[in-house]
Amino acid sequence: MNIHDQTPRFSRRRMLQGGLGLGVAALGLGPVGTLLAKAGSGLGVSPGYGPLAPVRDRATGLALLQLPPGFEYTSFGWAGEEIAPGQACPGKHDGMGVVGAEGDIVTLVRNHELTNEPGGSFAPASATYNPDARGGTVTLRFDTARGEFVDATPSLSGTLVNCAGGVTPWGSWLSCEEIVLDAGQKVRVSKDYVHEMTHSHGFIFEVPGKGLSRAEPLLAMGQMKHEAAAVDPRDGIVYLTEDHKPYAGFYRFIPRVAGELHRGGRLQMLRAEGAPDLRTGCRVGDIMKVRWVDIDEPTKGTDSDGGSGGLVRQGLANGGTAFVRLEGVIVEQGRVFFISTSGGDARCGQMWAYRPDEGLLELVFESPSPDVLDYPDNIVASPRGGLVVCEDSEQPVQRLYGLDRAGGLFEFCRNNVVLDGHRGFSGDFRHEEWAGACFSPDGRWLFANIYEPGFTVAITGPWRPGLI
Repeated sequence: MNIHDQTPRFSRRRMLQGGLGLGVAALGLGPVGTLLAKAGSGLGVSPGYGPLAPVRDRATGLALLQLPPGFEYTSFGWAGEEIAPGQACPGKHDGMGVVGAEGDIVTLVRNHELTNEPGGSFAPASATYNPDARGGTVTLRFDTARGEFVDATPSLSGTLVNCAGGVTPWGSWLSCEEIVLDAGQKVRVSKDYVHEMTHSHGFIFEVPGKGLSRAEPLLAMGQMKHEAAAVDPRDGIVYLTEDHKPYAGFYRFIPRVAGELHRGGRLQMLRAEGAPDLRTGCRVGDIMKVRWVDIDEPTKGTDSDGGSGGLVRQGLANGGTAFVRLEGVIVEQGRVFFISTSGGDARCGQMWAYRPDEGLLELVFESPSPDVLDYPDNIVASPRGGLVVCEDSEQPVQRLYGLDRAGGLFEFCRNNVVLDGHRGFSGDFRHEEWAGACFSPDGRWLFANIYEPGFTVAITGPWRPGLI
């Protein structure tokens, strides 16, 4: 596909053939499950909100996005902006969530997936885990009545590769490190420099909705290449994905005290009965019984050879089931939906649904081709009954997709970022991934991140029931 081709991808697609069958519908899923069931019944394509065209950003005047008619947006929280005296906002904007609202002011916490960038922690010492590391989170406030950015402040740093995470029912953000390193391990940072780690990494950190994180790793939740987290509000169980290959596990953390994760708990990996490997060879509608196997040593994330697969190896040895590159996870209507970005026979992505009450797992979607859907990543349910999917693929232009309540997939937004010196950034960034999609509590604003050069957008417009 030519990078300048603006033709909607669905016009040339064979959409979702093979279908989801009747399995999901028979399970009686709520609106999200129902739309997924319908997505495979031959409906396939949705007109969504109409054709996309470049729209100028209210903040910069640049046409950073392509959107349907009537939609507008503003950018904020750019990399390089001052977030504290003398402290610039880091880049690599990744996972994000809305953690609270007071009147019209919405508070978000945003991850920064930094590895060996120079400068060390960007947060105060009390919110710093490892002073040598520059990953972490920034807390942002946005005025939904005025449609304007309010401010951004550091809330956690000294971490590494803060990829995704999840919002808790008690108003905090779980920031997940997608890397496994042990204290004392020597890491080559550049051609001429090898760094000896002073801290272990590969953990989850909790960031409050207000103020600073205590920067204490939640050790019982495991040391692994964490991706996303979702809390079931009914019992406080936290479901965790692992972005690892060639094998990854799907985990749950049963806290000793619901809502108090720092008190520890029990980490387990999913086992699908009779299915030790679900990376390929599955059919949409396949249903399996589930039980859970313990992770005996949650803080042993490294392999014997120093690799990052220590936890998944433990789980597989105890009978757990193998997935690959697990990414987004949400809890909706008592069901847990999670994404395998490169799972499936075409290696273009799967979506699984776990029903805790029945102990069942079902494959509800598998992309048959990159022309249908390629490498789905973060997902979020819309208050209007649909689903937003962030794309992180090898396509030349990255998109936000919508899945409407009737099961039709559509393009909602295209990355249109081409810069010529704006804020010091130049180049074509249309291939950069979308991440961190989330809605304001009133549903009027959709927030999302462009990973590089690094900024957040707030999108609003003529939303309609049944769509996103």
